Parts: sequence; structure tokens; C-alpha cells
Amino acid sequence: MRAAVYYRNDDVRIEDRPRPAAGPGELLVRIMASGICGSDVMEWYRVRKAPVVLGHEVAGTVESAGEGVTAFRPGDRVVVSHHVPCMTCAFCREGKHTLCDTLRSTSFDPGGFCEFVRVPPLQTRIGTFALPDAISFEEGSFVEPVACVLRGMRIAGMREGRSVLVMGSGLSGLLHVKAARMVGASFVATTDLDDARLAAARRFGANAAWRATEDVPALLEKALGRKGADIVIVTTAALPACTQALGCLTRGSVLLMFALPDPGAVVPFPIHDLWMNGVVVTSTYAGAPDDFRAAIDALASKRMTVADMISHRLPLEDSARGFKLVAAAREALKVVVFPHGVP
Repeated sequence: MRAAVYYRNDDVRIEDRPRPAAGPGELLVRIMASGICGSDVMEWYRVRKAPVVLGHEVAGTVESAGEGVTAFRPGDRVVVSHHVPCMTCAFCREGKHTLCDTLRSTSFDPGGFCEFVRVPPLQTRIGTFALPDAISFEEGSFVEPVACVLRGMRIAGMREGRSVLVMGSGLSGLLHVKAARMVGASFVATTDLDDARLAAARRFGANAAWRATEDVPALLEKALGRKGADIVIVTTAALPACTQALGCLTRGSVLLMFALPDPGAVVPFPIHDLWMNGVVVTSTYAGAPDDFRAAIDALASKRMTVADMISHRLPLEDSARGFKLVAAAREALKVVVFPHGVP
């Protein structure tokens, strides 16, 4: 089979790889759509594993089912999670599934940027979900990132009437805008350095979208009539955004660190102010099975739409271009790769 093999952000090669087979308890899934995630182009993180087939935002159809698999059969439309929890450890029993050692070590074989993936038994049992007909394959490739966003929103205590500030208007930031609107936020604002992304934020429901070089805390106070937002979400690894976020908090605020920072990154925290104001600082990573189900429900019901976020639809052979587009973070919003041809 063909696979897009990652060596560096500017070196992604189409190579022939052995087509995997479904063993006992496993599935072989034909990948119909695979999204390029911002984490796929974090070169400091990815290059140490190269050469590797990346891709974890996938939707497709079951090609074959191994012995003992009864929940799925060939032809079924599915979404597969590459990371799954064990469901039995102390973290899982406490609902902290994304801290589970199993979740942080699991994956499917070899990755989403190829024609077929083998889904191991644990992912087949816990991390494979039926994709309703109401969700297209390209929309299905959003299930994983939407699951991550919905988990973060839940951890941050998002509910109707909350005011939300999203630092960064890349794909993750814009998904937070849409999710906040779906839940019923009273006010949503975003920041970014790119005018096109700020325009996208307004298009997708933000009440305000400010350049990150502006006095964002002052603009927020003017918009809300009071200091700080109820929930501030950092979706960029840029340290100035983290520092700026600290100035956008109020009494009882929640600061959610959603982005993956560089190792060793340090931001000075005004500990006294955070203590005095009862601010909660928390983080989120990945999504658990219930988050995937919530994402599928949101997309199937059309309470959250995502097809309008796709800026580029590319065949597998153009994967190198897709990686360059995402790494450049300029003209691309969401790039989806179609290993069996763009529909």
C-alpha cells in the first residue's frame, strides 16, 4: 500500500509499505479521510521518531475483521482513536482517562496517512466508533480534535452563560469558538497575529477577534464591562500568549492550557493574584471514549459544523504539500488528506 512517510516537515515521501492484516480481535480499516493536526508538524517532537507514518484524525470503512470481532463487519463506516485508555487503572476509575499509561502508549498501525491501518484489539474494543451516515468521512476526520476540545471545555467547567477568551485562532482555537457557541457562551473572543484567522474566528461565531499585539486585557474589559473572562483557553504554544492570558483573568476564572508547549518552557505566574482571586489553572490532553461519543453526537446532530473549516482537500500523493501548508500556518486552516482519492 502507499503511505506518506514523515522525515521532516519539509520532507514527506510517498513510499510503498506492507499492507497490514487484521489478526484476532483486530480490524483492518480503509482510510477515507485523515486530517493533518498541528501536532503533526511539531518538528521537535516528531523528527526524533522519523521516519514514521503519522496521522491520528481518521475516518474510514472496515475492510476486514479478525477472528472474534463481532461489533463490526466489512463495509461499516467508522472513526478510530489512536490513543485509548485501559479503563481499569486508578486514573481511569477516577475519570482521568487521558492520564492513563495505556492511553499514552497506544496507537494504530502504521498511522492515518496511508491507505489502510490495522486496529489492535484494545482500540477495536474501546476506541472504534460507528460513524453515522449524517457525518461525511471528511467531517469524521474531525471527531478526534472535537473530542479533545469538548473534553477541555468540560474540564474548564464550560456551561451556558460563561464568557470565553481563546488565545490563538488556529484550528484548535476555532473549534473552541464553535464549541463554546454550541454550549451557549454569552461572549466569545479570540486573539491571533494573522488577520485571516481573526476573520475566520468572527465567521465561526466569535463576538470579537483581536490582534495579539493589542492591549487584549483592556479590550476584554471594555467588551465585558468588567475585568477578565470566566474561562481563558490557551491554544497556542507562543509564550507571550500565556503571559497575556494571565492578565485576562478575574475572580473565579479558569485558565485552561490546551496547547502543547515546548519542553522546558517557563512562564512566571503571579501566584499571589491567582490565590487571591481563586483562579483555577488546569490543562487537558487527548480525548477519552466518552469524549469521542460526545463529538460524534455534536457532529451528527449538526449542533456543531466543521466542513466549513476545511481549506484544503488533498490526495495522498500531495501529503508533502499539506504538511508544508500546516507548518507555515498562513493560508491553511484545516488540511484533510484522502488516501483513496478526493471525493
